This record gives sequence, C-alpha cells and structure tokens, in this order.
Amino acid sequence: MKTNLHRQAGLLFILGSILLFIPYITLIFIFDYPDILRMPVDHILTKFHDGGTSLILVWWVFSLAGLPLLWAVVFLSKIIGEEYQNVRVATTFMIIGGITQIVGLLRWVFVVPVLSNYYADHPDTSQVTVSIIFQVVHQYGGVILGEHLGQIFSIIWTLIVCHHFIKSKTIHPFIGWFGIISSLIYLLGQTELFATVIPTFPVIGWAAPIGSTLWLLWMITLGVSLIRKSKYSQPGTRIS
Repeated sequence: MKTNLHRQAGLLFILGSILLFIPYITLIFIFDYPDILRMPVDHILTKFHDGGTSLILVWWVFSLAGLPLLWAVVFLSKIIGEEYQNVRVATTFMIIGGITQIVGLLRWVFVVPVLSNYYADHPDTSQVTVSIIFQVVHQYGGVILGEHLGQIFSIIWTLIVCHHFIKSKTIHPFIGWFGIISSLIYLLGQTELFATVIPTFPVIGWAAPIGSTLWLLWMITLGVSLIRKSKYSQPGTRIS
C-alpha cells in the first residue's frame, strides 16, 4: 500500500537526519568540526591523534548515519511514480551523491588514523611527506568527493523533487520552497571549496553550515509531512 510506503519513507527521512545530527554535533565539540577542515595540517593530525579511538568511532558513525536517507529517497521515488523520468534521474544523482559522501567521510576512519599515528611517532622525520599525503587525501576524498560531488548531487535531487512538489501541489508548497531555499544556500557553500585552489575566490563562510543544517531540517519536515499524508491518503495515492 502506498500509504504504508509514505510512512516508511517519512520515518527514514526523520531517522537519517537525526542520526546525522548526533555525530555532527559531537564532532563540533570534540574536534572543532567543520572549522578544523581548513586549518594547518599539523594541527589537524595532532588533534586527530589526541582524539584516539573514540574520535575514529564517531567519524565511523557519521560516515554511515545517512544510509537510511538513501532508502528514503528510493521510497519517495516509488511514491511519486516511475513515469516521472526527471525524478528517477534525480534519485540516481542522490544515491551517487550519498555514496560519494560516505566514501569521502570514511577517510577519517581508515586513512587519517594511519597518517596521524605516523606523524606523531616520527616527530623528526617524514612529517613533510606525511603532510603532503594528507593534503592529497584530504583534497580528493574530502573536497572533491564528499563536499563537492556529494553535495552537488544531493542539491540537484532536492531542487528537482521540490520543483515537482510545487508543481503537483500534493505536498504543501512550503516544503517545496523550504527545500529550494535551503539547497541554494547550501550551494553557496561551494565557494569555500573553490577557495582551496583559487585563494582569491570570494568565500561565503556561513553558507555551508547554515545550508546543511537547513537541508537536514527540510528532510525532517518532509518526513513529518509524508507520515501525516499516510494517515489521510487513500491506498494508491501518489505524490504526482
């Protein structure tokens, strides 16, 4: 039944968003995240090494916490209807974006610990080499995969789905516009990424944290709306 699918998708959107919030807030307090991402390499590696096993586990949880959202996205595509090709394509983008973000985040679990330990154990030798390796991994795994491709693909999905909501009028227009505005703010955060290779590139520093937070709040709002719709919709109702 479609109503049951509404409820499942809604619960997964809420669960995935909350699961992301918990390690995100934890990393703010114990690792100065996300500001630490643009700090000097020696500071990052030293602070990461000091964090020990607990910090690695928090990063592992953060990496995988968004998995329920991928299921929710697939369920939402089924609810909307297979005949809407733009939504199907957007769903593919979102899944790819989610996977690239997971891959990017997992560098903190399986790569950075090795580098930080070696950096701490060899204070007089090879630190320059380790710093260069870290910068390459950080730029590729973090900036390219996680922050650029992962976020861009997620934003594309959000804009297309929200446009569909507004056009179909089966979800309250507020949710559609909330998602579009959140995504556009989130998109402005990409300026910080270009500044890592073009130092003179203008940076909108507040856009990434505010945009990502609003985006997660939007998904919670969407989840609540889908659950409410499951209570009042007749079997077979679609978001079309």
